[in-house]
Amino acid sequence: MAKNKLVAPFLKWVGGKRQLIPEIKKILPKGVVSHPYYEPFIGGGALFFDLQPKCAIINDCNEELINVYKVIRDNPDELIEDLRKHKNTAEYFYEIRSMDRQPFFNNLSKIERASRIIYLNKTCYNGLYRVNNAGEFNSPFGKYKNPNIINEPVIKAVSKYLKSAKVQIFNADYQEILKDIPTNSFVYLDPPYHPISESSNFTGYVQGGWDEKDQLRLRDVCNILNSKGIKFLLSNSASEFIKEIYSNYTIHTVQASRAVNSDSSKRGQVNEFLIKNYE
Repeated sequence: MAKNKLVAPFLKWVGGKRQLIPEIKKILPKGVVSHPYYEPFIGGGALFFDLQPKCAIINDCNEELINVYKVIRDNPDELIEDLRKHKNTAEYFYEIRSMDRQPFFNNLSKIERASRIIYLNKTCYNGLYRVNNAGEFNSPFGKYKNPNIINEPVIKAVSKYLKSAKVQIFNADYQEILKDIPTNSFVYLDPPYHPISESSNFTGYVQGGWDEKDQLRLRDVCNILNSKGIKFLLSNSASEFIKEIYSNYTIHTVQASRAVNSDSSKRGQVNEFLIKNYE
């Protein structure tokens, strides 16, 4: 199946990997697209959409995000139609943003919920999906002149790919997704990053956030994959803690541009780790 260049991320996601794809592809195992592909922290899906594997399991613990993936796959035309209703004004933005604080939010259809997330993502400040501890969307209005709210060609191309390839979409804990997977699988892990500093700590796209215990649990899961001979590649911050807990694996340092930091002097080029268990 030939790759379609229109199959691309439809949401901007914190820590998105689009800019790092050339570096990541240099160290992927050969023939990765022909093997079962697992991405348990799918986020915006930059690597997944670039590779367009023939057989994949994708997952995220963010229920609203996974709903968008499923609606794009199953109801692209209805989604595009619903996206047409949105307005690029601050008043309308805050009205839509506040919906998840209202009792009627649970009565919205899956198409309306997906449409809301895409609209907020395209019009909020810096395209930053962020929720507070109550799980409520809290990014401010972005004041963009002409945001591309209805990216019809991409929605239709992604829908076609998700239908034509063997792609299963889940909203579960990543450890569940990685249980008893085939030994010839490839796993790409892009979890919430360990913070380099307090000001860089951004886990606001998942209610509750991540701490060192979460990173250690993930490392233990990677050790299990390794013991079964399953190849994995992991992205994380270039912190001493991450370097220490993955010291048994091959660690590549790459540079990435990051725009998310409350300290503006720490935005720009930062080092990140790509950690793998294969030659």
